[in-house]
Amino acid sequence: MGANRPKPGQKPAPGDRNSNSNGKDQHVINERIRAREVRLVGDNVEPGIYPIEKARRLADELELDLVEITAQADPPVCRIIDYQKFLYQQKKRQKEQKAKAAKVVVKEIRFGPQTDDHDYNFKLKHAIGFLKEGSKVKAYVFFRGRSILFKEQGEVLLLRFANDLEDYGRLESMPVLEGKRMTIMMAPLKAGAKKAAPKQDNQKQKAPKEAPKAEASDENSETEE
Repeated sequence: MGANRPKPGQKPAPGDRNSNSNGKDQHVINERIRAREVRLVGDNVEPGIYPIEKARRLADELELDLVEITAQADPPVCRIIDYQKFLYQQKKRQKEQKAKAAKVVVKEIRFGPQTDDHDYNFKLKHAIGFLKEGSKVKAYVFFRGRSILFKEQGEVLLLRFANDLEDYGRLESMPVLEGKRMTIMMAPLKAGAKKAAPKQDNQKQKAPKEAPKAEASDENSETEE
């Protein structure tokens, strides 16, 4: 593993573990480390300052690589690790971070201050679809001209909209008036939050069933008298 290094004056072979030309984030390793002494850290060695030759020899004995991780330190800080495994894990972490940092899609829905029920329900249906697919919904009421006089009506409309979407999204902020727009932002609910709602409904539905039994028993007692 770490012992396959080129002889003095010999160029590294393709795939050689001494070569750090495969990517821009590669580290200086093995024979490429130029410092006379290094500080070794890690679980597989006794931490401390070592002459570079001794540090390389320890890496050879463990069949691993001597990797410079902090070149700016005096002396440079190194670890003895399996460098190919380290690169694989680093690449895997970068992919995971990239997936988490995926762009958030925001869908906009526009209302007027006097939107009728048909138009409202049409836009509500679209908003439910957007939230289900994981997009955020930015809903706003646009006040044109003198319609700004109906800003309270616009606020009521947006709060109704947020309430009708509570099973699919959560309100991130109360209605805010910016210029001629009053806006709210809805974020999609997580899977766990969606499942919690039906359980509460079931409990509410079960409670009334006990009442008729009590009435029936009262009727029976009256007939017996």
